[in-house]
Amino acid sequence: MTDERAPGLVLHTPGGARFHFDPGTLCLELLPTGGPGRYARYEVLHRPADLADWAGRSRLGLPPGAVRITDDQLTAARALRDALWRLTAARAAHGTGAGDPADYAVLNRAAAGPPLAPQIAPDGTAAAPLPGDGDQLASTVARDAIALFTGPYADRVRECGADDCRLLFVDTSRPGRRRWCSMERCGNRHKVRALRARREQQDE
Repeated sequence: MTDERAPGLVLHTPGGARFHFDPGTLCLELLPTGGPGRYARYEVLHRPADLADWAGRSRLGLPPGAVRITDDQLTAARALRDALWRLTAARAAHGTGAGDPADYAVLNRAAAGPPLAPQIAPDGTAAAPLPGDGDQLASTVARDAIALFTGPYADRVRECGADDCRLLFVDTSRPGRRRWCSMERCGNRHKVRALRARREQQDE
């Protein structure tokens, strides 16, 4: 059963099944909204409201109306996402330091602006940030990406091990052996295939 309160996103397969995907960090939650090249067909950020909706479903958990986004800011956020796709995929394939300098420049420009202002609740827990705009949202995402790429998990950026899945995540598990975007989806499919193969071998 999918726990919608857990960090991460609830995604849908082409067949309509729901599964929980936690890429391990905010910036990588932006990638399933579309992307460059072949990923453009999955685009869901068509209007500023779509990006605001993503901000509510992401681990930011922004309430409705918390972020004001213009058309130009949406375009910039999509450019940031596409650069993140390429940088993250390059790191997953080739390791720390991989990626196009132009994409790093996009990341740095987005991070240069002020981020969303964090808040703390009276009980000591994190509260929703102060209302902001699309540039602040992009800066928050970009700064998170820079923290990932320069931090202790920089060498743990992974692509899902399934042949037909390209979801990207950071492996924050203690042993560092995460293979799947989601055990609920690709991990379970692998188990089913392995069990079927063992049974077929036994029947031969």
